[in-house]
Amino acid sequence: MSLSIGILGATGYTGAELIRLLHNHRVARITYCSSRQYNGKNIADILPFFQGTFDITLEDFDAAAIRERCEVVFSCLPHGTSAEFISQLADSLKVVDLSADTRLKDLGVYTQWYGAHPHPELLQKAVYGLCEVHREEIRGASLVANPGCYPTSILLPLVPLLRAGLVQPEGIISDSKSGVSGAGRGLSLTTHICEAGESFSAYKVGGTHRHIPEIEQGLSRAAGRPVLIEFTPHLIPITRGMLSTIYASSDFDEARLKDCVSSFYQGSRFVRVLGDGFPSTKDVRGTNNCLIGIKKNPRTNRAVIVSVIDNLTKGASGSAVQNMNIMCGLPEEEGLDYLPVFP
Repeated sequence: MSLSIGILGATGYTGAELIRLLHNHRVARITYCSSRQYNGKNIADILPFFQGTFDITLEDFDAAAIRERCEVVFSCLPHGTSAEFISQLADSLKVVDLSADTRLKDLGVYTQWYGAHPHPELLQKAVYGLCEVHREEIRGASLVANPGCYPTSILLPLVPLLRAGLVQPEGIISDSKSGVSGAGRGLSLTTHICEAGESFSAYKVGGTHRHIPEIEQGLSRAAGRPVLIEFTPHLIPITRGMLSTIYASSDFDEARLKDCVSSFYQGSRFVRVLGDGFPSTKDVRGTNNCLIGIKKNPRTNRAVIVSVIDNLTKGASGSAVQNMNIMCGLPEEEGLDYLPVFP
C-alpha cells in the first residue's frame, strides 16, 4: 500500500513538521508541495535542513494536478485562506485542514471570531479531529478539521472528566503557555528574540483569543450543556512546547480523577496520565505525546491539571498525521513513534 500526499503551504512550521514526520512513514509518499511565495524553487533551498533527505520542487496551487497526483492533502494555509483551496478538493480527496476554517460548527460563532466564511458548507462537512475523542467519526471522514494547539492541551484532560461528571462545568480556568513557534514563521515584533527572549508575557487577555470558541465547543459537547472557560495564553521563550495548567471544581478525590482520565485513554498510544508528579514541555518535545498530571487541592476543592504537548506535533502536524492514519485505516502510531529530544 502507498498513499500519495500533498501539502499546501509546505514551507511554514507546520508544513515542515509534516514533512519531517512523513519522511519515516512507511506508507505515505509526498508527491506535491505548494508554496505561492517560493513557486518553482526546491524546498531544500528554502529549508536547508532538508538537504540530502528531501528533494521536491515547490509548485503553485493547481487543483487538477493535486486531484491527479494525490490521495490525501494537508492544508497548512492560514485561516480565511485554507477554505478557498480545500473547497476545490474536499469532494474528491481526503483532506486534513490545519487551519481554523473548518473547526467550528456554528457559522454565527465563526463569523463573530473570524469574519465572513468563504465556504460555510465546509463547517458541516468536516469532522473535528481530536483523535482520541472522535476516533470513530474520523474513520469515515473525507474532511477533518485538525484541532488547534491550545484546545488540544485543554480538551484532552477535561473531556473525560466532564463526560463522567467528575468536575463542574462552571468556573473552569486554563492558564496556558506556548513556545514562540506557535506564532508561525511570519515576521512579528512580539516573537523577535530581543522581545521574547528572557521574558514571559500574557497576551489576548480577557477572553479575546480565537481558540476560545473551539475550546468551549469541545467542552460543551463533553458536558452536554454550554460551558464557558476563562482562558489566558502566555508566550514563553522556548521554540516549541505548550503547557496548560487547568483549574476545575470537583467533589471527587485525586485517585478517582486520575483513574477516569487513564481509563478513558486506555489503549491510546499518545495520551498518558502520570502516576505522580507533573510533566514538563521537555518530556514531549518533538513527539505526538500528551502527558497529564492531576492534583486535588482539598483547601479549594479544585482539581489542578497540568497538560503538556509539543505545539507543532501533537498540537498541529502530529495530530494531522494521526488523523490521516485513522482516515486511511492505518495504525495510529505510523510515522509518529518518536522518542522525545532530550535534553
